[in-house]
Amino acid sequence: MMNRLQEIKQSIYDTVSAIIFWMVLIFSIAFGIAMQDAEAAEVSDVIAGDISCYNSNSTQIYWITDAICYASSLYQVDPLLVTAVMETESHFSFGTFYTTSSAGAIGLMQLMPGTAAAIGVDPYDPLGNVVGGTAYLRNMLDDFSGYGEYAVTNAVAAYNAGPAAVTAYGGCPPYSETQNYVIRVSDAYNRLLTSYYSQ
Repeated sequence: MMNRLQEIKQSIYDTVSAIIFWMVLIFSIAFGIAMQDAEAAEVSDVIAGDISCYNSNSTQIYWITDAICYASSLYQVDPLLVTAVMETESHFSFGTFYTTSSAGAIGLMQLMPGTAAAIGVDPYDPLGNVVGGTAYLRNMLDDFSGYGEYAVTNAVAAYNAGPAAVTAYGGCPPYSETQNYVIRVSDAYNRLLTSYYSQ
């Protein structure tokens, strides 16, 4: 019975992995083409709309939107992927700067102190936190770029569980928290894509 459950979970994970890969690839190509004819404001509108579902402070909504767009441009990471990760990590709450998670993570991108130190940012500085989280996501995307259709999935898994765990298991580790995390990021990303293309 347990083996069958594991097979079902693995099948779901494989499907989600393939969806994430192709959606990120398709969006990256389409985004590059679309930006030649459309204003970047469309992407920022989608991001701001998503943030407003969790955070009603208009000043914070536009600050977070600008920070995501800035950091995404700086590190050449899909801004909707950064948004999906931030949504999953903190629901865009500035309260995460005043309390840490049970694991000790801080801020909008839930940076661990050691990760922030390695990147060279102050995790308690809001912009440093967003830039640092995006830089770390860029590192994970680069580190796992050779994993084919699982590249983005494994990068997202590594953001949650750490790159060592993903490397050790040759993919997303069999941790319920990490597998659920990958699915939640995928769901958020797909919703953002739908919003972008329905404008």
